[in-house]
Amino acid sequence: MSELSAVYLPEATAGRLLGSWQWDVPALLLVAVLGGLYGWGVVRVRRRGGSWPPVRLAAFVLLGLGAIVVTTMSGLAVYDRELFWPAAVQNVGLDLLAPLGLALGDPLRLAVEALPEGGAALVRRALTGRIVGLLTFPLVSTVLVLATELTVYFTPYFATALRVGWLHELMYLHLLAAGCLFVLPVLTREQALPAWCTHPVRAALVFLDGIVDALPGLVVMTHGTLIAGAWYLHHAAPGSDVHHDQQLGGGAMLGIAELVAIPFLLTVLAQWARAERDGTAAMDRRLDAELAPAAPVAAADGTAGLVRPWWETEQGEVAERVRRQRPGD
Repeated sequence: MSELSAVYLPEATAGRLLGSWQWDVPALLLVAVLGGLYGWGVVRVRRRGGSWPPVRLAAFVLLGLGAIVVTTMSGLAVYDRELFWPAAVQNVGLDLLAPLGLALGDPLRLAVEALPEGGAALVRRALTGRIVGLLTFPLVSTVLVLATELTVYFTPYFATALRVGWLHELMYLHLLAAGCLFVLPVLTREQALPAWCTHPVRAALVFLDGIVDALPGLVVMTHGTLIAGAWYLHHAAPGSDVHHDQQLGGGAMLGIAELVAIPFLLTVLAQWARAERDGTAAMDRRLDAELAPAAPVAAADGTAGLVRPWWETEQGEVAERVRRQRPGD
């Protein structure tokens, strides 16, 4: 190890971080598979005469797949074995930022619309299955994300992954999958959550998740013991402040977590407003369909009596609701 530590990378300036890249074959294969499947789905939907919003495609490719590429192959990956803070940015990017981008693309709805009827039914059954339902159940998925972050940093997991290449790749996948378990069900237009998870409940869950996601960064930033200290003490360049490096990493985790929480919450609030608007429009259409000319009521002497209001003569949900609200009439 002492022989390996004799060779150091140049100082991690902004220019070197932006200009340094390295191949990560497993991550590249994952990006190619996800991007290929998503592109196939978009093409299939359009060939059927449907449409797929370009903004969803852009979010999936640029924010979702782009975050995977940057975290695993940019200067962050070049320096992650010499400095802690690039590794911390990598991990939080895979755990929070990439899942948000993938979820904004709504791949679950795309799969349902692109697949044949049997395949779409299979996807819906999988989303409501027992195992997936347990893993994506509100608060359970939040705890899984928190447990993943804490397990990475406060067990030998992270230090071992720095030495073992295949475990490092598995850690990437682990972080990405844990983040997707919470974000994908919340943002998809498919029914992937229990019926009681209405938009107000989802907004509250996302707000709570934003607080929970900040905890790992706070703990790392204030933790007195070095994380993977033996590795970084041997691989850091001479004169480097390893403790300060860890504080920078924790601060970066905290900042990214809060920055991701804002668009996440705004997206849920926008979906809530859209759902309320669509519900109001549907109620207006139903009201228009149930309205009918009021029926005249014959008086006792055979002459036409007073005209009764429509809610007294019509049947339907809207009329029944009005009758309940006007008991004194």
